[in-house]
Amino acid sequence: MFEAFVSLCLMSAVEATGAASAGQLCRMALLPGHAAERKAECEEGLKHLPASWLSGFSLAEPFCAPRPKSKLEFTEVAPGLFVHRGAVAEPDAGNAGDVSNIVFIVGKQGVAVIDAGGSRQVGEEAYLAVRERTPLPISHLILTHVHPDHVFGAEPLQEAGALIIGQQNLPRALAERADSYRTSFLRLIGDLPFLGSHIVAPDRVVSDVETIDLGDRVIEFKAWPTAHTSSDLTVFDRKTATLIAGDLLFDEHAPALDGSLKGWRSVLGELTRIKAARAVPGHGGPVLDWPVGAAALTYYLEVLEEETRAAIRSGVPLAEASRSIGKCEAGKWALFDLYNPRNATAAYTELEWE
Repeated sequence: MFEAFVSLCLMSAVEATGAASAGQLCRMALLPGHAAERKAECEEGLKHLPASWLSGFSLAEPFCAPRPKSKLEFTEVAPGLFVHRGAVAEPDAGNAGDVSNIVFIVGKQGVAVIDAGGSRQVGEEAYLAVRERTPLPISHLILTHVHPDHVFGAEPLQEAGALIIGQQNLPRALAERADSYRTSFLRLIGDLPFLGSHIVAPDRVVSDVETIDLGDRVIEFKAWPTAHTSSDLTVFDRKTATLIAGDLLFDEHAPALDGSLKGWRSVLGELTRIKAARAVPGHGGPVLDWPVGAAALTYYLEVLEEETRAAIRSGVPLAEASRSIGKCEAGKWALFDLYNPRNATAAYTELEWE
């Protein structure tokens, strides 16, 4: 099988006029949507690539080459349900934003991918991983929430034909945060690994519960009230009773509160009542028994609320409280010192004016 590629290069003003620099920074990018069994067919498809796609990124013409293997490892945790465990780490040049879990589910007629990683590069590798296992169309990409480590890889999967689905608040949340997310991830990951990464809006939004049939395989997605974020969506694979919880469920990686503490505790309580055999968290795992897999997060959120309320009652100022709240949990979570002070600040701000 042949795939289309292009050398994406960072271009200076001089290079943009056609004079390439010897020190030019480039990476080979995959262009899904042009795959073909023969090279000539792939090259014919490239004639229809919009010229605007390459504007500002490349001096070279796209080309076709044999399909490479994906650099992402996926584990089949249930029949036809594959999970990639992202690094439990902050995004950086070494991981290119591959710090969140990615799932794909294979039906008889199509494939649904859940979340897409933190850069175009990661999304390209997710596409290749699907193609290693099935030639079926990638019909849907479901984004579980707004955070950049889950959405920046969406565009290659959209180019492959996926309809992007998100919670009803996702379009606005993405629009409001796109610039800040791009700035922060570009700084964390670096120019070259992040090259070609864009945020794309969902094609369809969900406000309650909906289903899609991948061919003898119905998956259900549900929109939730503000919890981890204001745009949380979960996926349930009915065939294997697997809950894909996104960042409503954390394992190993310190939780990140970007919505409502009370809302998250309430939603997590509802999630634990779902009769699932297993759950896939947004970080860690990659698969947890259910509902026992929610115990650590449930306890952390309980401690966060109890200690925040105690600090408020005692008149502890926010700056001091953010350093002390939840410290008893420090040994249980990676990246705790980075995320817990933010969580304590968010919890204090939410609860102090009840």
